[in-house]
Order: sequence, then structure tokens, then C-alpha cells
Amino acid sequence: MSEKIYFNTSNKFSVKRSLVSLSTRLHHRLAPRHAEKTARKLLLTPVRTQSKNLEPKGLIRGEVVSKEGVLKTYQLGTGPVWVLTHGWSGTASQYYPLMEHIASRGYTAVAYDHPGHGESEGVYGHIPAFVRGLEAVLDSVDDVAGLVGHSMGTASAIECHHVKLTDKPMLLIAPVLDYLDNLFSSVARSGYSMRLFNTIVTEIADQYRYPIQSVDPYGKLKLRTAPTIIVHDEQDKFTKFDVSSRAAQEMDKVTLYPTQGQGHGRVMKCEQVMQSFDELIDFVK
Repeated sequence: MSEKIYFNTSNKFSVKRSLVSLSTRLHHRLAPRHAEKTARKLLLTPVRTQSKNLEPKGLIRGEVVSKEGVLKTYQLGTGPVWVLTHGWSGTASQYYPLMEHIASRGYTAVAYDHPGHGESEGVYGHIPAFVRGLEAVLDSVDDVAGLVGHSMGTASAIECHHVKLTDKPMLLIAPVLDYLDNLFSSVARSGYSMRLFNTIVTEIADQYRYPIQSVDPYGKLKLRTAPTIIVHDEQDKFTKFDVSSRAAQEMDKVTLYPTQGQGHGRVMKCEQVMQSFDELIDFVK
């Protein structure tokens, strides 16, 4: 259900949206604890999608213990490590084509399923959990050369302060650089009670000691000194291309390669992504 909220981009009037607004506000007023329990299940539970890509030959499956439970990892190749972090309701399998490309260039590709995603443990997904998961994966590997992120995975990667990412290049695919605006506007468009949503957000912030107001991928990207390449489709319906374009214009270390007709998901295995990876490894050699 959360996909229908976070990936709802319509601004048109909807009877269904009005009913959602009325019912969730009334639920929260009459039975606040039950409403909050329902909201956590609805808003924080990602869809566990199935793989659409063939598993590469030689793929090594493993696991990493994190504070969010056991995370499943997928490794291909040899050499310095590139960590790949997927987005909301995604899986590591979305990266299989890119992992094969990375391995062919003499590197190790390490992807993993976020908490509550794919084959990993956990129920809920949110930025603090994504960051914790990434930190656990980074702790488990040596010789990190760089990072690839997609969608919400890009936000958590930029938010992550792990020392192994310091001065490392990043390839950001369809990034969510305006995370807070994207999140709150998506929920507002769905008609869901914003008061109830704010209650859940505050609960997570208090539990993880991670204030929602501190989440600022765009601002933190400005502070990075290593090169970053963004690949983003101009017609992406879920994350804003114009924000990526503005980042490339304002930030010296950021380069944007736009695509056409690749959407939000297919873009992960397009030619521009493969070429961008090659450009980044040429830079760091």
C-alpha cells in the first residue's frame, strides 16, 4: 500500500483521496493508538518485490548482521569494492546488470537488500533504518572504492557519515535530493492525515535520535569533495529531474547525464549508467 502513497504524483481532485483524508483523520481522533499502529504498517512497510533480472553467474550470497536484523548481501567480481544501495520497495537484484559491468572492469560489486526489503529481515523501512543498514554493510567490507545508489538509496547514502565513504565517488541514479519535500508532498497528495503522518515521523525520530529536519541530501551533497555523477531520466515520475539539474549547475563536483524514456526503474541498467561508472573509475585511477 505504501507504494500507492509515495509514488502517487497526481494533483487532480479525487473522491478516493477525499475519503482517505476523512477516514484517517477520524480514525486518529477516535482511536489514536490503533490509528498509529495502522499507519506504521501502511506508511513504513515496503513492498517485497520479486527479481526481474537473471542472477549473474558466480554471484556470491552472504549476510551481514545489522541493528535492523540480518541483511542479505550479493557479491560479484574481485578487486576494490563498489557498494550498491537500492531504493524504496526495491531489491539488490535490480543491480544485477550493473554488477556484471562492475565485475568486468576489475572491481567487486556488493549489493544488499535493505531492512524490510527483498530477503533481508525487518518489517519497516525509513531513512534511519536505511542508514543503519548501509553502515553495517560498509563495516563488513574493505577497500571501498565508491558507491552506487538509486532513488531513496541515494538519500541514505548521502546521509551516511561512515568513514569508508569519505572522499569516495558516487553514482546516483534517479536520486531523491529533496527528500523531505518529496516525502511530505507525496503523503499530502494521497489525502492521508498529515497529523497522523507527523506522529509516526516524530516517533521514528525519537526512537533513532534522528531528527527528520536534519535529513538534507541536497545540502550534504554540496559538502562532498569527491566527484558525483547523476543519471536521471527527464520524464521520471517519482523523483524530480529539475532538482538533479539544479544540483549539477550549482555544485562543481556534480555532473548530470540525462536520459529519455528510461523512467525511474529501467534507468538503473541503461547505457548512461554503465558509461558513468567507467568515467568515475577512470577519475580515481
